[in-house]
This record gives sequence, structure tokens and C-alpha cells, in this order.
Amino acid sequence: MLTKAFGAYAADKSLEPMEIPRRDVGPNDVQIAIAYCGVCHSDLHTVRSEWAGTQYPCVPGHEIVGHVSAVGSAVSGFAVGDTVGVGCMVDSCQSCYACDDGLEQYCEHGFTGTYNGATPDKPGHTLGGYSQSITVKDKFVVKVRHPAENLAAVAPLLCAGITLWSPLRHWKAGPGKKVGIVGIGGLGHMGVKLARALGAHVVAFTTSESKRQAALDLGAHEVVVSRNADEMKAHANSFDLIVDTVAASHDLDAFVNLLKRDGTLTLVGAPEHPHPSPAVFPLIMKRRSIAGSTIGGIAETQEMMDFCAEHGIVADIEMIAATEIEEAYARMLKSDVKYRFVIDSATL
Repeated sequence: MLTKAFGAYAADKSLEPMEIPRRDVGPNDVQIAIAYCGVCHSDLHTVRSEWAGTQYPCVPGHEIVGHVSAVGSAVSGFAVGDTVGVGCMVDSCQSCYACDDGLEQYCEHGFTGTYNGATPDKPGHTLGGYSQSITVKDKFVVKVRHPAENLAAVAPLLCAGITLWSPLRHWKAGPGKKVGIVGIGGLGHMGVKLARALGAHVVAFTTSESKRQAALDLGAHEVVVSRNADEMKAHANSFDLIVDTVAASHDLDAFVNLLKRDGTLTLVGAPEHPHPSPAVFPLIMKRRSIAGSTIGGIAETQEMMDFCAEHGIVADIEMIAATEIEEAYARMLKSDVKYRFVIDSATL
């Protein structure tokens, strides 16, 4: 079948309307009528070939929320009409130790991305959620239990939400733990909300005094302007976990020095240029760690979605029409969004 979409035919071309193929529903497939799709920085980098390997036509989008329109004969967990979501993955090998552990994001053979991933379906690579329909294996679909009026704001949970949930859960953020969130943009604002709901003492880090109240409004117990040396020093040796969401090269030592013994600085932001090498002695003298984390497995994603539904957590969004995507990209580059754009798929 063909479905309406927005995508680009080359790195130097603007996104434009197109019709794209979707495979017929197989025995283990779920076909989804897409209602909303979030806009991620990864979309911009991929569609403009700022990351190597973009295949065209490129249809981005991996924060998908919609309703089941058809199911395969072997599908038992979903029914027509169900509200569902699809995140950054639509397949993995399902046989390596990572997949066996429910951590498909670390698949030893590489997971298949929701867009720009190799696939036998036409045109030979996956096409994402800037479209009105998608067909996905049932194992990579999650249930959405939020009320209908919140669905647009649910979409960013499928990438931004799970990107913060996975490290917060892995490093056991919760009561009695002091957790820092560096940056309060599209990723960071979800980190503040989730860490607070998990019961941790949450400190938000920002470079701008003007964002202090916004961080408090999101749920931070405290806010530190990272350019203020006295504010940073006041928190030395006190954090169990700091999650760094900043996607620009910066000095990590300033945050390492805030960790307790055995504390961890976890990087989830991916800068265009490498961070300066951290100093060794602040790490070895307190057994501190610098780690990395990416999205989450399907089981983790379902856990996160259920937790957010239970606690009324959604992203802070600005709704846009498909014709506004290029403008949204330009605004994203200037950090001119609070905190996530979401496309109304009815406008495609």
C-alpha cells in the first residue's frame, strides 16, 4: 500500500510531500494509522546527511503514536483500535545475548532503526513516522495507556523519554539518591520529570540563569547554573548519578567532581565533536565512572510508558503541521522550542 509522507530526496533538498510504500501485513505485523510523530534532533542530522550513511528518499520520525488499523494472523497482543507507539527500533536479531536480555538497543548485530535501517521491503531501507501509516513487527510495538487528549505529548516519550528512563533505572535513581540532569531541553526536561517521579532528589544544571524557574517548574528540587563556580562547588562530592544530555562538546571534569565515591556520570547526548579528555585523578581517587547509555529495550520502553501513564507524565510540546517541519528544524538548531515539536499526521 502507499501512504502519504514528508521526506527528502537528497541532503540539500527540503522535505516535501511524497507517497511511500508500506508492506502488506504479515502474520506477525501490526499496521498503525499514525496520529502524531515527534521531531528529534536525530531526524535533522539524518535527513541532512550530517551523520554518515543516509539513504534516500529519507522519511524521518521515530516517536510514533497512533491506532492499530490491522493485525497479522499470529498477533495476539494487539487488536484493531488499540492505541500504540513505536520508538527508535523496528527489528533486531532476536538471538544474541543482548536481545535475549530484552536489551534490543544493544543488539550484537545492530538493531533496525525505524528509519534509514536496512530492510528487504521497498525501497531497501526503513521509512519513518513522518507519514500516515506504518507496518511494524508486533514485538516492537508498545501499548499506550494515556488518555486520548494527551497522545500528542506522549509521542516524544518513545525516544526522549526512554533515553532518560533507561539510565535512571539502570543506575537505580530513586528515594535516597541525588540525581543531576545536565541540560533541560528535549531530553533533559524528561529526565527531570522522570527522576522526580522515581523519588530521587533532582538537581537540574543549566548554563542560563533565565532557565532556573523553568527547571523548577519541571520538578527539579534545586537548579545550578553551571557557569557559576560557587554554585557548582557547593555540590561537590554529593551526586550518586548525573545524566548529561548536552549534545555539544564540553568539559566533563566539572561534573565528575560533583560525584560521590562510586558515582556515575552517564552521557546520553551525542556531540558533533568529541568532549575534551577527562582528567584521570578525579576518577581513580574516588572510583567514579563515566558511562554512556542509549534508548532502551522494548520491555524497558513498555515499563516507562506504563509508569508515565500512571504518573501523568508527558513531554512539553509544540504542535506543528507538516509544512512547518523545515521551520521547526531551524528553530531546533537555535534551541527555540520548549521542549519538543510534534507533527499532527493529519496535515501530511
